[in-house]
Amino acid sequence: MQGKNAGNPDGLPSILTRQRPKLTFENRGSDSFCHPEDGNIMRIKGNLAFDGTAYHGWQIQNNGVTVQQKVQEALSKITGEDISVVGCSRTDAGVHAINYCISFDSNTSVPLSNLPLAVNTFLPPDIRFYSFENAPDDFNARYSAKSKTYVYKTVYNRVLSPFLNNHAYHFPHKINVDNIKKAAQYFLGTHDFSAFMATGGSQKTTVRTVNSLEVYEADGILYFEINANAYLYNMVRIISGTLLYVGCGKIDANDIPHIIESLDRTKAGITAPPEGLYLKEIFYE
Repeated sequence: MQGKNAGNPDGLPSILTRQRPKLTFENRGSDSFCHPEDGNIMRIKGNLAFDGTAYHGWQIQNNGVTVQQKVQEALSKITGEDISVVGCSRTDAGVHAINYCISFDSNTSVPLSNLPLAVNTFLPPDIRFYSFENAPDDFNARYSAKSKTYVYKTVYNRVLSPFLNNHAYHFPHKINVDNIKKAAQYFLGTHDFSAFMATGGSQKTTVRTVNSLEVYEADGILYFEINANAYLYNMVRIISGTLLYVGCGKIDANDIPHIIESLDRTKAGITAPPEGLYLKEIFYE
């Protein structure tokens, strides 16, 4: 007598063994959506967090494991579809996300309220979804974003707690936080931020608008929290490194406007390492 899993020797739930639907594609380069041709297609928005220590950034690459790869594999297993997701930001290797947003198309029958727990079952413990919801058909996690907030964490004590290893930049120097706060104000507004862009960026324009840049301390950690309409390649890390140079006296706070106007990367500070950087929030209309 055949058991209830006859034809399914691995005993997997039927949702994981059903035939995958035929797909069509909406091509936007690496931010493409794949559409199942049958069923009720939904544009879905997902929110997750991840520890980027073990990954070669967000975007799928040939030379290492990425967060996008893990997310797409887990969603494809749960939905039975070949899922392609769009991420809100192309975070670098070692960068973390407190709140990261994706969008994708699916005709999954899994209730969206149940999808986080289901998908998390197939994810490593350093990636976790919190929610999924229906989104408008034209919603794109990257291109619909109006602004993003990043936080950079620095510890300037002589000894770094082992619990902050890979999760904050250890900069063991004497720091004048008041000078950093003074320098931070010069970054506000709309400027050409070429002096704060690493080589390798492919942006059409280097003009960006910084809406806010807060400097504060809590529990022995120095925070730089920046919100802007968009960012150049490594812009937050270079601004952070420049502020730290102001704090230790290598750059004068009053020189920041001249550095911005120079458009010269060599006049700014270091590119602070990736482990201190966190994507905190994405704002949509």
